[in-house]
Amino acid sequence: MSKKKVYTAVSIIFVLAVAAAVLDYPALFNKSADYLNDKISLGVPHVGEVPFKLGLDLQGGTHLVYEADLSDLPKEEHGSSMQGLRDVIERRVNLFGVEEPVVQIQETDRYSRLIVELAGIKDPAQAIEMIGQTPFLEFREAKENYQEIAERNQKIYDGEIEGDIEDPFQSTLLTGKYLEKAEPTFDQTTYQPQVSLKFNSEGAELFEEITSRNVGKPLAIYIDGIPLSAPTVQEAISRGEAVITGSFTIEEVQSLSRNLNAGALPVPISLISQQSVGPTLGAISLEKSLKAGMWGLLAVLIFMVVFYRMPGLLASLSLAIYVALVLALFKLIPVTLTLAGIGGFILSIGMAIDANILIFSRMREELRSGQSFSTAVEEGFRRAWPSIRDGNLTTLIVALILFGFGTSFVKGFAFTLTLGILMSMFSAIIITKNLLRVFAGTKLEKIKILWH
Repeated sequence: MSKKKVYTAVSIIFVLAVAAAVLDYPALFNKSADYLNDKISLGVPHVGEVPFKLGLDLQGGTHLVYEADLSDLPKEEHGSSMQGLRDVIERRVNLFGVEEPVVQIQETDRYSRLIVELAGIKDPAQAIEMIGQTPFLEFREAKENYQEIAERNQKIYDGEIEGDIEDPFQSTLLTGKYLEKAEPTFDQTTYQPQVSLKFNSEGAELFEEITSRNVGKPLAIYIDGIPLSAPTVQEAISRGEAVITGSFTIEEVQSLSRNLNAGALPVPISLISQQSVGPTLGAISLEKSLKAGMWGLLAVLIFMVVFYRMPGLLASLSLAIYVALVLALFKLIPVTLTLAGIGGFILSIGMAIDANILIFSRMREELRSGQSFSTAVEEGFRRAWPSIRDGNLTTLIVALILFGFGTSFVKGFAFTLTLGILMSMFSAIIITKNLLRVFAGTKLEKIKILWH
């Protein structure tokens, strides 16, 4: 690679690193901007603060355990009922304003429970009250001025006019208590996924009456006041059965069926455990975690500089850039950080250095065999790549398995580890390699004690 391309690549890397560092710690940049503006009036703007999203164990919050009463349901319906209940509760806590809620099913032969974790919640009592409500399913028909309302809402969405969004649908007497069953099916002609609905006799009469007066108009399905679907009525339906069609995937019709069944056949739940994690305890845990990470990073940097000298110094710089980039990604994605997630990140730091060690060891071998510096750099990376690839790939596979089958904290560990592994490979192959290339053809490459 030509020197011009190397310098361009290194320049881009440092620009990204500075941008990431500013995003990670904007207070320092803003303080510097204030100083420059006061001294020479440059008019440097402030950078907005993007906070890290902290999990329950770091931010504090509430941990709730609910037990579901499935005694009135056949055993084969327990699984789908719990899935539907989880969907409804998750939607409720999202509406309540809880960031990154965790709602998980815990089932054994003796009980079916829901674990609800609400990080940073300020009013646990209100959240508990909201979660304990029965899911409410209803069918709404279009208002007389439906088209006019829809057009006005669209203009508000587009920013053409100001005003409040109005619901173009109005309630009917048909609610979830008349729905016997909702299940995913397939259209016999097009084989597209759809949802089949079946009402009881009283519901069938209401449904026939509503569809008769709404032919050619949309009929909306709401759960907890939120529209799930608004299919157009093609004809009056007298059999008490209906089909919801649309551009659905199999997963979407399964989820919609679960939600409808949860609204029609609510599962009673009772709160059996409540634990609160105070923000003070969370702050102490965060402080200790950060200290552990800083000491671990410092120990790794000292080791690299002592044992590998100049390459170790460049690897340390590469690692610092790696840390800045990963932390910036944690903010941008955003990643909810827990103690386990921080542990996964710290572990990935070690793996990032491991790749550099493999490269430097191969590079030393090439230099000792009499190869030129630039050849040693290229060959060192080429020969080390299979080991780096295979080592990281096996760890990545395990991390993905943990993410797929683990619980919330395990998922957090697996996700940060996965992100760290991918970024560590970028750090070793792109950042460290280009930093080494800068020294090719310079006087420093000839000082053997720096490289051997």
